[in-house]
Amino acid sequence: MKTLAVFCGSSNGASEVYRQGAIALGQELAKRNITLVYGGASVGLMGAVADAVLKAGGKAIGVLPRFMEPREVSHLGLTELIYVESMHERKAKMEQLAEGFIVLPGGAGTMEEFFEIFTWAQLGLHQKPFGLLNIANYYDPLVAFFNHMADQQFLQEKFRSMTMVDTTAAGLIDQLHTYQPPSVKTFLTEQQT
Repeated sequence: MKTLAVFCGSSNGASEVYRQGAIALGQELAKRNITLVYGGASVGLMGAVADAVLKAGGKAIGVLPRFMEPREVSHLGLTELIYVESMHERKAKMEQLAEGFIVLPGGAGTMEEFFEIFTWAQLGLHQKPFGLLNIANYYDPLVAFFNHMADQQFLQEKFRSMTMVDTTAAGLIDQLHTYQPPSVKTFLTEQQT
């Protein structure tokens, strides 16, 4: 695995532990020579993970919609910064560049990115691994909700098990490396989503 996309907040959150977790992930990516693909901002957890990768000698590719540049403050020290025209184009470009996905704590935008990648996997549009870096148990309520969806038969077990969860960057990356996608039958193409 040579590239991983990271979805995360453009703020630091309520606790320093989230920022420290983003830094630890960035350091782990650089240590393993895995290029970071992320949203391109210099602020919040986005900036923290990118700065950590770069400081440790790794590579970081940002993908930023032009209209967000003034709001998120584009990171000027990246290996590469790719500008796109829309949020959908941003996700599509990140999916194209990445061999897998890690989700750090974040808000509605982070969840929207994660759920689109999750949905694309359910539809068979990609077979790439993805997981939640569950820093300070941030994603426990979401994992419980996945279990509830499965219990209520709105989420098949093979799809529930697609989302890997770990509390450490090293542990989650190890899981991504050993991921075996479930068999998914699809009649869609990416252009039909």
